[in-house]
Amino acid sequence: MTTAVHRSRWIIFILGLCTIQSNGHYLDQFYCGQDNCYELLGVTRESTKQEIAKNYRQLARKYHPDVHHGVEQKQVAEELFKKIATAYEVLKDEESRNDYNYMLDNPQEYYSHFYRYYRRKTKIDVRLVVVVTISIISCIQYISRWQRYDTAIKYFMSLPKYRNKALEMINQSQSNGSTSGGKRIKLSKAEQKKEHDEQIRKVIENNMDIQGAYAKPEIKDILWIQLFLLPYTIGRYCCWAGRWIWKFTILKQPYGREEQLYIIRRNMKLTSVQFDAIETETVDMFLKQELWITSNFERWKTEQENEKKKQMADNPRYKAYRRYMKNHGPGRLTFEE
Repeated sequence: MTTAVHRSRWIIFILGLCTIQSNGHYLDQFYCGQDNCYELLGVTRESTKQEIAKNYRQLARKYHPDVHHGVEQKQVAEELFKKIATAYEVLKDEESRNDYNYMLDNPQEYYSHFYRYYRRKTKIDVRLVVVVTISIISCIQYISRWQRYDTAIKYFMSLPKYRNKALEMINQSQSNGSTSGGKRIKLSKAEQKKEHDEQIRKVIENNMDIQGAYAKPEIKDILWIQLFLLPYTIGRYCCWAGRWIWKFTILKQPYGREEQLYIIRRNMKLTSVQFDAIETETVDMFLKQELWITSNFERWKTEQENEKKKQMADNPRYKAYRRYMKNHGPGRLTFEE
């Protein structure tokens, strides 16, 4: 259904261009065209729905093609009958009538008229649009996660450290396993390489614990499942917050490992995915330095910033950049170097 929405928007845009190029003759395509719907039915804008319906029935009987004889008279009556029917379709509905009145009062607002007209023509259930949108997002989300995971596996396969370790495990399993008495089908070099890579990939997948954004995707991570589990997630968070307040705010109990890591991650302003991607040795160093304590974290942050400034100061490129800025200033453009 999202395709229908985009299609309707493109139609509105194209018709808008046509409107500009046709010197404003957009009335030919909407409502009663260049005719006035009220004048066609012989009513005014103050007329009630009953008066409009009454006039329409009278005019419909008068100009119905079946009550006329002769080819020319029949064609004229048929054209008038179509115009009368169109005018009645516009004015009998309150929403359509309001949109038509708005167009009469504001003829210069082309795009607004296009939107109002096609909004009623392409009626789409908003609930269905939401369902389709969430489904598309979930599919894209799941596929993209698999692509990132596949990229991570291929990266580890390309590193000699992990590739050689995987080869050792493969050779060890083959030496420990029982040999088959049957003849092995001879494979080409390309097939042998493909089989070899598949074995390495399988070993890495089974033994490599990839964390963070490149972790192996799970069905629970997609948007549909997260929305389905939203009440449970909210309830779980409320319990967690209540437990935190009770244990660490009221009872003043010492933090456990998980609580310490949570405070460190919050101080660093990292998401759980970003924090999980940090190496285990680095995380252990954070715990050893007790970075969940505010004073320790501020001291560590200052040291990191000073270290970064020192590295930049020792960087030859940064030195050249500082010399350039000192000699030429930020506002000058030269052709030097």
